[in-house]
Amino acid sequence: MGLQARHDDRSDRLEDGSVLETFEAFFRRHHRIVVRLAQNVLGDPGAAQDVAQEVFLAAYRRFPGDYERAAGWVRVAAVHTALNVLRGERRREQRQVLVQASADPPGPEETVLGREARAELRRVLRRLPRRSAAVLVMRHSGMSYLEIADALGIKVGNVGTLLRRAESALRKEMDRETRP
Repeated sequence: MGLQARHDDRSDRLEDGSVLETFEAFFRRHHRIVVRLAQNVLGDPGAAQDVAQEVFLAAYRRFPGDYERAAGWVRVAAVHTALNVLRGERRREQRQVLVQASADPPGPEETVLGREARAELRRVLRRLPRRSAAVLVMRHSGMSYLEIADALGIKVGNVGTLLRRAESALRKEMDRETRP
């Protein structure tokens, strides 16, 4: 009964179109940045579009009718969702490695491709704490300290400290990644 009541309530709100129009305006204002953030993490435009779709669907459900509160949330959610996609890929790669362990070792061409700088960076980002990875991606995607602070719900003065710590953690992980 409760689900039906909620469904009817949402249907009533959608009939007048105001919620849908509000969401559409919100979507148009924020879609490009959400896709860009996801693409910076994933390096794949198609996967970034999938992440954006997931994030906006979650925002629609989480902030019904009050989407301006969701502006910072969708940016952080885009980075976190994209990082989750990377983590899922890592788990899939680990399963494939176990399967391939019984097969022939990879050839030199596959080894070289596996060590490309962008792929290495993505592997390292997966291992960083979510907040560190998020602040790095947001900053290097062109977001200002003010935008990052708003998205993370912190003071602007704390962004620089978070960024320096995240960069330090990234360097340590990169060093660990490149050591034989």
